[in-house]
Parts: sequence; structure tokens; C-alpha cells
Amino acid sequence: MPEKQAGEILQCYGFPVLKSELIKKVSEIDEAAEKVIFPVAMKICSPDIIHKFDAGGVKLKIKDKEQAREAFVEIMANARQYNPEAHIDGVIMERMARSGVEVILGAVRDGEFGPICMFGLGGTLVEAIKDITFRLAPMWEISAEIMIRTIKAYDILKGVRGMPPADIDAIKDCLLRRPEGAAVKEPVKSHSS
Repeated sequence: MPEKQAGEILQCYGFPVLKSELIKKVSEIDEAAEKVIFPVAMKICSPDIIHKFDAGGVKLKIKDKEQAREAFVEIMANARQYNPEAHIDGVIMERMARSGVEVILGAVRDGEFGPICMFGLGGTLVEAIKDITFRLAPMWEISAEIMIRTIKAYDILKGVRGMPPADIDAIKDCLLRRPEGAAVKEPVKSHSS
């Protein structure tokens, strides 16, 4: 699924998603810049280029339209050189996220266990460190809390050496997110007399 379309689906579920626009040609940058607002990140949008950084397909902290034009041209050239056969949808211009620790959330439907959620340290480190954990979905709040606390990088999320702590409640909210109106029964609590 194209990244732009995936972002729109996530928005429908209430996930906090950064404002973005898909640009197919340089002449669309001015209009997109009015909607996204600088500073922006720009990245290649192609189902055939998974590792965008490796392909030279990502530019960060772009401050104005002129830098955006230059970044668009460079990203497209890098992508074509990296994979000449790649289908390229364009370049995504996205509002820059605030600095912080990047995490990854994922989901898959296993043939035997059903829906499973994944959580861990994200960004370019996800494959190098492989600090991820899995839980059956849907889950209760305590399961989401345990899921977050069990990654090796949990201390980083709490904030270390002057870094502010990550918004653990927001991460938990995203792990527990389900369609509007969908409810999950809480476990039955036993009462002792």
C-alpha cells in the first residue's frame, strides 16, 4: 500500500499523523508547501524502494520552497539511480516531527493466533537493534503497558541524560487503538471473601 494512502487510513482510526502531501512534479511544491508548512521532511514514495535512506531518498529539515525544489530533484535522481526499474509515485512532503525517540508499531494477522501487535524502537535502528515485542490483539491496558516496558530501550523512552521522556501514554493509546465503537471485554476480576 502506498505510504500516503496508509497515512490516510491511520488518520481514519484516529492515529496522530503528520500533515503530508504527495508531489509528482516540481511545479506542485508551492501549493503543497502552503498546506504542510515548513520545516518539512521529503522522502521518496515507491513500493519498490523500502529502505529510503539507503536509496538517498530522504531529506530532512527543509526550510523553504527553494530547498524543497532542490530536494525533490535530488531525491528523484537518487531513486532512479538506486533502482532504475522502480515504480515511483512521487515524493512525500511531510511536516517535520519534533525531535524525540522514534518507535514502531505494527500489526499482522497470524493464521494460527489471529491479530498480533508489534512494538519497539523504530527508525533506522529497528533492523539493526531488533528491539521489538509482540502481543495478541486486541489487548488490555495492562498488556500495552507491559509491552512498552519490556523493550530493552525502555530507559530511553523514560528519558536519559537530559533527554525528555517520551509520551508513554500516547504510545499506549496507539497500541490500544481500535475502530470507533469497538469494545474489548475487560478480564473478569475475582473477588475473595
